[in-house]
Amino acid sequence: MDRKNYNRIKAAMAEKRVSQKYLAEKLGVTVGTVSTWCRNFKQPEVPTLFQIADVLNVEAASLLTAKQNLESL
Repeated sequence: MDRKNYNRIKAAMAEKRVSQKYLAEKLGVTVGTVSTWCRNFKQPEVPTLFQIADVLNVEAASLLTAKQNLESL
C-alpha cells in the first residue's frame, strides 16, 4: 500500500459505509471540505478530528496512527 496516498479518514468512512455527504452534514461542513481531507489536500483541525471520530464511532487515535489494518474500527 502506498502510505503517501493512504487516508485513514477515507478508510474509516469506507469501513463504516459513510458517505462524504453524510459526514459533512453531521459536522456542519461542506462536502468539498470532507473531500479535501479524503484526498490529503488538507487535514482537519484537532477538535474536528475528534468530531469525525465521534461521528464514525472510532477512536480518534485510529485516525492519527500509521496503522493500516482498520479491522479494529
